[in-house]
Amino acid sequence: MKLKALALVLLAASLLSSGCSGSTDNAGANHTNNATNAAATLPVFENVSVHDPSIIESDGTYYVFGSHLASAKSTDLMAWTQISTSVSDDNPLIPNVKEELAETFAWAETDTLWAADVIQLEDGKYYMYYNACRGDSPLSAMGVAVSDHIEGPYRNLGIMLKSGMIGEAGADGEIYDATLHPNVVDPDVFYDKDGQLWMVYGSYSGGIFILKMDPKTGFPLPDQGYGKKLLGGNHSRIEGPYMLYSPDTDYYYLFLSYGGLTADGGYNIRVARSKNPDGPFVDSEDKPMEEAMGAFGTTFDDASYAPYGAKLMGSFAFQPTEGDPDDSEYGYVSPGHNSAYYDEKTKRYYLIFHARFPGLGEQHEVRVHQIFFNEDGWPVIAPYRYGGEKIGKYAKADIAGEYKFVNHNKDITADIQQSTLLTLSEDGTVTGAVSGAWVLGDDHTATITIDGTVYKGVFLRQYDETAARQTMTFTAMSNEGITIWGSRTVTP
Repeated sequence: MKLKALALVLLAASLLSSGCSGSTDNAGANHTNNATNAAATLPVFENVSVHDPSIIESDGTYYVFGSHLASAKSTDLMAWTQISTSVSDDNPLIPNVKEELAETFAWAETDTLWAADVIQLEDGKYYMYYNACRGDSPLSAMGVAVSDHIEGPYRNLGIMLKSGMIGEAGADGEIYDATLHPNVVDPDVFYDKDGQLWMVYGSYSGGIFILKMDPKTGFPLPDQGYGKKLLGGNHSRIEGPYMLYSPDTDYYYLFLSYGGLTADGGYNIRVARSKNPDGPFVDSEDKPMEEAMGAFGTTFDDASYAPYGAKLMGSFAFQPTEGDPDDSEYGYVSPGHNSAYYDEKTKRYYLIFHARFPGLGEQHEVRVHQIFFNEDGWPVIAPYRYGGEKIGKYAKADIAGEYKFVNHNKDITADIQQSTLLTLSEDGTVTGAVSGAWVLGDDHTATITIDGTVYKGVFLRQYDETAARQTMTFTAMSNEGITIWGSRTVTP
């Protein structure tokens, strides 16, 4: 796999993550009238390593903050510059961090930090929600630090939540139970459409929870305990919650990562939605996410919760075909722990996540892909990383051809979904590895029926970095919450 990467600076520490695992359609807003204007110039990618990247925009620059106090920035979501890499006293975000957060490290019995989240509150200051976890138990602490500048330095304001206390009362006054109570890591702090501040958080253990926050102090409002439970429990491998509100669909989308973060862990990205920031959330089959949890008395019982949540992406590989460079395999291994961003100016949506790669072990980098919404209001993810493309108005002739085809399925698995070949013919038929029919709707709307199952999404012309060419793609989701991707092969 070609990566064109910067030198990777996260060694052993970069293998850790926030897991503590027991250890209305926006397509129209992006419309252009020329199917060939995908990119006047080739995109320039510069890669960085930030595990569990959480995005924030400030004064025209995008920042990602993640585990191990790593961070990076970009002005175009393509070329990134590393700011910080590890928990050390020379980290510019929190200088003298070992002393500044001594209480956090002592409680969590660790020397590193997990998935950070940064937000700008009403006073104009930047608030970093930090957290630490022992790793083989939910012994965790979460707190907040503040800075006048997004790149720091941040000053600690204190711990707000603790978990993992054996035989002692937790935040709700009840004896802490890891099957019911949260592991207080993986925060995402956000404003809802009415201006209320919230924090959704949690990983494995007792599940994903949400709290109302005080926008003046940055701390939880009083008398909430651990907050309201949204899903999970009984040590289910569900973590990394992130909330995105879409003004186009008027839904709150709760993104989640299922499985284990390592290259053999089966990490995959899922989503559920609600009209309210605190739920109840449902998946694309209208199943209540409150039921997504491990069976009682089990640990990491993936089969219990794999049916819940629409699956957006898992491990996959587009294999080279005739005419492609031999080393042009393109794919991800265990993509996950995403954040998401809506650009009010361009009306575009983005998914930001870390990914590992076929054959490269635990090496990971930040990736950004565009998000679109299908006719049913569910997000579908562009198959290739964002390269400045705009969705266009396409004709059947622009789309017809042979495609590398991936079905992401619904399971939690370490297996890499290898591409097969199918053909979209101009007569509307689908042939090859699967059979069915396809329809081009309004400019770029895709409806693809395969073996009786209907998938809805979009067609999109994108830049294939590994083959160094523009190509047509499709991304679509079924009512069962299964996503399919296609990338047209080189035309002979």
